[in-house]
Amino acid sequence: MASNPPARCCTIGVKHEGEPTGKAVRVADKHDAYLATPPADKEHKGVGILIIPDVIGIWQNSQLIADQFAANGYLTLLLDVFEGDPVKLNRPAGFDIMEWLTKGTDGKTPHTKEAVDPIILDGIKALKEEYGIQKIGAVGYCFGAKYVVRHYKNGISVGYVAHPSFVDEDELAAITGPFAISAAETDSIFTNEKRHRSEEILKEVGQPYQINLYSQVVHGFAVRGDMSIQAERFAKEQAFLQAVTWFDEFLL
Repeated sequence: MASNPPARCCTIGVKHEGEPTGKAVRVADKHDAYLATPPADKEHKGVGILIIPDVIGIWQNSQLIADQFAANGYLTLLLDVFEGDPVKLNRPAGFDIMEWLTKGTDGKTPHTKEAVDPIILDGIKALKEEYGIQKIGAVGYCFGAKYVVRHYKNGISVGYVAHPSFVDEDELAAITGPFAISAAETDSIFTNEKRHRSEEILKEVGQPYQINLYSQVVHGFAVRGDMSIQAERFAKEQAFLQAVTWFDEFLL
């Protein structure tokens, strides 16, 4: 594994202030999604971003991030990859996230790659066929990182992930385009060992890559950090700027 499976830290965080400006849409007439559209005078024609969220799914924080990408000129599609069954923020310590992943809340709706991969394919198809996107940049937070890595082969041109979980080494070794990572100083999932191993793999792959390590933050900071704490606010903002700069360089 290039990163460990999800754990309770994937569900902990702080809701951010703001008013989302995008709209709810449907993908392939069966998946919920959130679409953030850039201002007409700033839009980068023919390029767009697919966000594959953490286990909290489509919610205030992920919508605001999508809006930020749109404000920087990128039409952005945020997918519900959990079929209406995300994890609620700040679940109690007894919550079994691995059981949720394999069975879902109802015991019948797994969130394994067999279930999620078709949703990602539908999202990529929608960006291309419905929204006229020719080059796709993909963003993956925590859980979503695995699916950025897995789907270069299906149309992702450039990838960015933050505090990745569940990524297999062979998946990372198979990427075919530029790839950037925002990492937390304290992270039991994307540990120092996993980060260094990822560096080795990416060097062997030969694609442009970047790994930024942010101090005084933990797993989830790029989505769920506490904005009242200066170090967490700075890291969250810088991680977003890292992503935008990466796409501006390699996607445009």
